[in-house]
Amino acid sequence: MTQMASAKKGIITKEMQIVSEKENILAEEIMKGVASGVIAIPANVNHKSLSPEGIGSGLRTKINVNLGISGDKNDYEAEMEKVKLAIDFKCEAIMDLSNYGKTNTFRKKLIDMSPAMIGTVPMYDAVGYLEKDLLEITAKDFLKVVEAHAKEGVDFMTIHAGINKRAVECFKRSKRLTNIVSRGGSLLFAWMEMTGNENPFYEYYDDVLEILRKYDVTISLGDALRPGSIADSTDAGQISELIELGNLTKRAWDKDVQVMVEGPGHMALNEISANMTLQKKLCHNAPFYVLGPLVTDIAPGYDHITSAIGGAVAASSGADFLCYVTPAEHLRLPDINDVKEGIIASKIAAHAGDIAKGVKNARDIDNKMSDARRRVDWDEMFTYAIDREKAERYFNSAPPSEKHTCSMCGKMCAMRTTNMILEGKEVKFCSEK
Repeated sequence: MTQMASAKKGIITKEMQIVSEKENILAEEIMKGVASGVIAIPANVNHKSLSPEGIGSGLRTKINVNLGISGDKNDYEAEMEKVKLAIDFKCEAIMDLSNYGKTNTFRKKLIDMSPAMIGTVPMYDAVGYLEKDLLEITAKDFLKVVEAHAKEGVDFMTIHAGINKRAVECFKRSKRLTNIVSRGGSLLFAWMEMTGNENPFYEYYDDVLEILRKYDVTISLGDALRPGSIADSTDAGQISELIELGNLTKRAWDKDVQVMVEGPGHMALNEISANMTLQKKLCHNAPFYVLGPLVTDIAPGYDHITSAIGGAVAASSGADFLCYVTPAEHLRLPDINDVKEGIIASKIAAHAGDIAKGVKNARDIDNKMSDARRRVDWDEMFTYAIDREKAERYFNSAPPSEKHTCSMCGKMCAMRTTNMILEGKEVKFCSEK
């Protein structure tokens, strides 16, 4: 049985038990959340190295790392280094977005060694896997790729099933500034326009669900019409697709397939909270997976920051899963340094969101850090840092003359001064030996 089918029968699976221990929440509560669809535990039966994670209501906000090769950059060794980095930073999910050549060798290796959830977008892989041009691919061909990924052990798949003919008409009427920026969405739009056919993932949605149920793959309902600029956010195309995704969510749950719903990419800061509420309402509180949102369009090279700002607001307003964005976004395939910057920014956003929405024990590590700062215990502070290596490197690059200070304030350190006074000591600077 799938995780959802088990939960509906009152069965606590080993995956639910592991999530319970990680989240410090009763296993019965995890089970109830999975049964109702507000929690998803993506766990393909063929992903043997997986350390299960829960995504959804009341749980820590999780983050995803995108990687994979392209036609211009097809260095699998470099991508595997990014994988190792993501695992070292305990990222909960990795999406292989490879879109060039025969990608299954890399993907199988990734699944074999990764404790993180693995996600894919089968639409990206269709051309290379089938060795056909887009116009030559049939609806049934697309389903072959879905089954191939599922059989390999992929835990969740982005399926752009909501961009049907009705949603396309809304998109065309809206006259967007940036049109369609989803890669998978644009390919499906092109296929639909060239063939005159309905979106195959929508038309054959029940067949897709049968494949996913067989391997217990979570469907991540892709937002093909997500806004690619703040000018296009919350428009008719985006909302019409979201309404379709709400209907598709219930159809998946009826088949015992777990669901995540993907959310907007670019959005002004003041629209984020309302969009999170709208998504939860229209999609029946299914876990929400957001890319960003990026809150301004003018920061190429710094979009990990624009994304972290939007991601923190989104998480605090109910988003459950953040897709990282790197400084290379909109510019090139990210290198390993970009990946690290993206991971750190996303982890900061997720944690800030967890504190704001009161996730259980989220503040504990902050309190430990603050206590170590009061005592000016550098070694302990470094153990709580998201990026310990950078914190230590910065501190040691300009070491203070006295250990229990830093080179910013030296002996005038506020912590040192206050601690000395509270200990009954006299504070001296000029005459101190």
